[in-house]
Amino acid sequence: MKALLSGNEAIARGAYEYGVKVATGYPGTPSSEILENVARYQEIYSEWSVNEKVAMDVAIGAAYADRRAMVTMKSVGMNVAADSFFYAVYTGVKGGLLIVTADDPGMFSSQNEQDNRHYARFAKMPMLEPSDSQEAKDFVGVGLGLSEEWDTPVLLRTVMRISHSASPVELGERTCDDTAPTPPLERNPRKLVSTCLWARDRHPVVEERLKRLGELASTFPFNRLEWGERTLGIVASGPVYHYAREIFPEASFLKLGMTYPLPTALIQEFATGVEQLLVIEELDPFLEEQIKAMGIACRGKDVFPACGELLPAVIERSAAQAGILPQEAIKAKRQVAPPDLPGRSPVLCPGCPHRSTFYLLGNKLKKVVVAGDIGCYNLGALPPFNATDTMGAMGASVGVAHGFDVAGIPDPFVAVIGDSTFFHAGIPPLLDIVHNGGKSTVVILDNHTTAMTGHQDHPSVPMKLGGQPAPKVDIEAIVRASGVTDVHKVDAFDVKGVEGALKEALAFDGPSVVIVDGPCFFVGPGATGVYEVNSEMCNGCALCFRLGCPAIIQSEELDAKRARPKAEIDPVLCVGTICNMCAQICPRQAIYLAE
Repeated sequence: MKALLSGNEAIARGAYEYGVKVATGYPGTPSSEILENVARYQEIYSEWSVNEKVAMDVAIGAAYADRRAMVTMKSVGMNVAADSFFYAVYTGVKGGLLIVTADDPGMFSSQNEQDNRHYARFAKMPMLEPSDSQEAKDFVGVGLGLSEEWDTPVLLRTVMRISHSASPVELGERTCDDTAPTPPLERNPRKLVSTCLWARDRHPVVEERLKRLGELASTFPFNRLEWGERTLGIVASGPVYHYAREIFPEASFLKLGMTYPLPTALIQEFATGVEQLLVIEELDPFLEEQIKAMGIACRGKDVFPACGELLPAVIERSAAQAGILPQEAIKAKRQVAPPDLPGRSPVLCPGCPHRSTFYLLGNKLKKVVVAGDIGCYNLGALPPFNATDTMGAMGASVGVAHGFDVAGIPDPFVAVIGDSTFFHAGIPPLLDIVHNGGKSTVVILDNHTTAMTGHQDHPSVPMKLGGQPAPKVDIEAIVRASGVTDVHKVDAFDVKGVEGALKEALAFDGPSVVIVDGPCFFVGPGATGVYEVNSEMCNGCALCFRLGCPAIIQSEELDAKRARPKAEIDPVLCVGTICNMCAQICPRQAIYLAE
């Protein structure tokens, strides 16, 4: 039977069919839906771990225990997990261990455009790259098999177009005896204890394994030669293979499914069989550089850009500019986007509890420098707030704020971090502030969920991935246990309350924390009622517009004295009594709850 599945759904199906027993990860677009779909299969233990490193270690432990395991994350999550999968390459694994990284060419939801193919080469582990949903499912089984046969973790690298595009997938049955008990751990400290003395003995094993895997790559069934016209030969993998096939239907192709280690013998055979060799790959010249290092002449990044996705229009235009295609071959219908498409800035949702904090930091507390973090609240950097001054990585806000402190900047400053991000990477830098006598103010925006990536659970949510009840970890208790004595917990929808808490925390001579508590609209109680604007009382002062609420719009009616547009509230978007911030800040009390 076939089903239409996205790449993420197909990977989850592969985990089911090929006997994965433990699946872990941390949410992040474009990878989040993998574990959410795995959780539907009761035969697999699945969890959202507190961060990617923890997820990696849990999966490694399961693989040590002779159970097939899979760990998922987005591109930047690999940076967090790297410390652990590097040691796992040296220790090896007993059960298969598949590491899924979902890269983000084009940076649709990421703070950089890193190419995680380099991790395979850096860590010396094999890597697979599916080109459609069928391969996404199949490569789960192939990767787990390689892992067990070669005693190494295997990297499965996808990109956004694979993760979120759907194509037909042949479904199979689960190939695993779920009634078989887990055997006792096969204890082997000289292999599994990665101390420098014993790890030194493992390095030659890793190098020899990589050499033999390179020999295997040339006979790997998903690396294949597709002969066409011999004037042009193209090396490609992943979705770019299909794009290139569309642009160059007559060319010869070397389609790669295993992109590390490279199939050197196959590449040499292909290169000698064509007049011109072209490497088409998104982001870095990962394949191109290795092919050139073999002494094979080829073109790649001198033709195609190193930034963004290589969609068909980009490949076609780049090839025409380089003289590989005639200019008349360019098809206008392949425009990447309509040239007259209006811009639309992302905004916080109606009823978002973060709105009060960024309204204050962008207006009444505008002199405060804001070190921002990863999450919905990153939108505080955009209009109308224009409040956030820095943002780099999960948990970085707290460490950056401490850096402001020890550097002695004269400005008042705060770190802003979300609840899930606090658990992920915010606790260690908070401890660092306390231990080193810092005086930073940390604002924890607790919206009771991991909102930006799709409302996944975290340790402060009383429910696990599969919907089972879970203990709720108290953020305030953790903050106080960290040694912070000046702690304020305030209702996120109380604008004056949030303002007062921020001012008190900033005035404290020592480390302080403000917990701004309010549920995300999508996990809260639901909308009741709507607010309206009394047009006779409104004078178009525009203060309510600074809240950045999509429900508050400009009316066609102008204030007679100043000719400014008055405010109006869209009843479809207004969340009513959940949030009445507009009514709180209106100086003329022109906003009221409609009966």
